[in-house]
Amino acid sequence: MTQESPSTDKMTHFGFLTVPEREKVEWVRRHFNSVARKYDSMNTLLSLGIHYQWKRMAVRMMGLRPGDRVLDVCGGTGDLSRMAADYATSSGSVVLYDINWEMMAAGRPRIAHSTGGGRISHVQGDAEKIAFPDNSFDGAMVGFGIRNLTRLENGFREMHRVLKPGGTFMCLEFSEPVTPWFRSLYDFYSFRVMPLLGKMLAGCQPAYTYLPESIRMFPSPEELARMLRNIGFRDVYYRRLTDGIAVAHLGKKSE
Repeated sequence: MTQESPSTDKMTHFGFLTVPEREKVEWVRRHFNSVARKYDSMNTLLSLGIHYQWKRMAVRMMGLRPGDRVLDVCGGTGDLSRMAADYATSSGSVVLYDINWEMMAAGRPRIAHSTGGGRISHVQGDAEKIAFPDNSFDGAMVGFGIRNLTRLENGFREMHRVLKPGGTFMCLEFSEPVTPWFRSLYDFYSFRVMPLLGKMLAGCQPAYTYLPESIRMFPSPEELARMLRNIGFRDVYYRRLTDGIAVAHLGKKSE
């Protein structure tokens, strides 16, 4: 009689859930398929519009110049891409790179009507295996998407790989407020109000339950900065926005 070998599946997190690594991509795909059409309007509602300020500030911090070629990893509906295209001007270009076609499709009308829309191309692909050669981009950025990867460090290593020597890296991601009373208020809003609004306005409570859970599972700014330095980024620093609700990390690839 043969005995079945125990499962060797590696596990990872999807919010507070524990799921097999090989299944997380599909969990994430279903999540964003369910919210794609209302993603931008819900972001604006839930953040009271401040997410646009965070994004504009983070892109401005990159110091992009005319002629730059920029990669927007996990670019979704393209807010960062549109902002970066204005800095790259007509001589530069932006690649919006995302595994989820529904999200990219949802953002295409706004991109088409933006001033730099003609400089933005869409590529569907895995952020852990970026489909571009080494040293391809002057800037690589990711906004509110990297925490959805199965292996976070792989995504950052890939962004480092495709940057040109001296190129600029930026990661904009959610975190937790640093002021205790504000953190308590934010926790109540995140875990009680967000899912309720997600159910009432988007018809998708699970998606807005996952959102705050995934934020809590993400490394702290200090931990993330150490990870980026270990990967090989230099001049790494971060800036907390709105008491730390969001954090912009910047770094360079050594020349």
